[in-house]
Amino acid sequence: MTAGYRDESLITQVAGVHADHAAPGQVLTGRPTSSSTLPGLVVRMLRHGEIYDGADVLDLATGSGYSAALLSRLLGDAHVTSIDVDPYLTEAAAERLDRVGLHPKVVTCDGNGPLPGRYDRIVSMVAVRPIPVSWLEALRPGGRLVTCIANTSLIVTANKTDDGWAHGQIERDWAMFMPTRSGSGAYVSRLTDMYEAIRDQSGEDVRQGRYPVVDAGAGWELRSMLEVTAPGIEDRYEEDEDGRRTAWLLHEDGSWARASAQGTDCPTVHQAGPRRLWDIFDDLRFHWLASGSLPLYGARVSITPKGVIRVWRGTWKGVIR
Repeated sequence: MTAGYRDESLITQVAGVHADHAAPGQVLTGRPTSSSTLPGLVVRMLRHGEIYDGADVLDLATGSGYSAALLSRLLGDAHVTSIDVDPYLTEAAAERLDRVGLHPKVVTCDGNGPLPGRYDRIVSMVAVRPIPVSWLEALRPGGRLVTCIANTSLIVTANKTDDGWAHGQIERDWAMFMPTRSGSGAYVSRLTDMYEAIRDQSGEDVRQGRYPVVDAGAGWELRSMLEVTAPGIEDRYEEDEDGRRTAWLLHEDGSWARASAQGTDCPTVHQAGPRRLWDIFDDLRFHWLASGSLPLYGARVSITPKGVIRVWRGTWKGVIR
C-alpha cells in the first residue's frame, strides 16, 4: 500500500505479463510493458495540458488508472475518456476506479488508430513517433495535445488550429515513456541478433574517438538529439569492474559502432556499415561543447495534419516523421 504513495514509477507489467498474473517469487525478464507512472510526472503532464473546467479530456494509456482518477476527480466522470491497447489493463483499472467511486469512460483501443470521441485535450502517457493522424482528427480546433516523442525525453505541447495543423513547442522539461504498442504483447528489439553478431567484431573503420565513452541511453539530451538526427539507432552500454567502458550503437540499415576505453580515456572506435554512427554521435557532442547546449529544448514545433513534426530553434531545423 505504501508503495502507491511514493513519488516513483512502479513497473506493473513485464513482457506482457502483469504482476497480477505472476507467480510468487517469479522473476520476469524483458522490457516493461506497463507501469504506474511517477505521480509527480503525471501531474506535470496534466499541467502541460492546461486542463480547465468543462474540458473533454482523453487520457491516453490507462495503465494503473491513476491519471484517469485525477482527471475524474477534477472534471467529473463525463468529461474523461481513458484508453489502453491492453484489455486487462483497462478492465483492471475500471474496477479499481469503480471501487473509489469514479466512472470515467475506459476503452480498450489502439491509440495509433481511430479514437472513441472528440476532445479538447489529449494527454498521452506513452510516447509516439510521429503524432498519429487520428489524434489530430479527434482534437477539436483550439484543443491541445501533450505527448513525448518515442526514444527521446522530449515533451511536445501543441494547440490545434482551424486548418488542421497544431503549433507549439518542445517544453523545457523532460520525461521518458514507453512507446505505443499495437497489441498487448511484449516489445521486441529487431536488433538483438545483430548486437550479438557484432558485439566483439572488428570494424571496417577503426580509429580513436574524440571524447570519452558515455552511456547514450542515460544522457537524455544527447539521446534525444541523436534520435532526431539519426532516428532508429539503438544503444547498449557496459562498464566492467575495472572501469572499462564500452558502448554500442546499432541501426537496422546494418550500421554499427563500438567504442571502448578505460575510464575517461579517448576510446578505440570500431565502425561498419553504410554510416559511421559514432561519428554522428561525436558530431553532436562537439556541437554541445562548442555551443554550450543542444537546440531541442525550447524549440518551436508545427505538426502537419499527417502528424509530421517540424522543429526549429534559431538557425537549426529538424523534422520528426
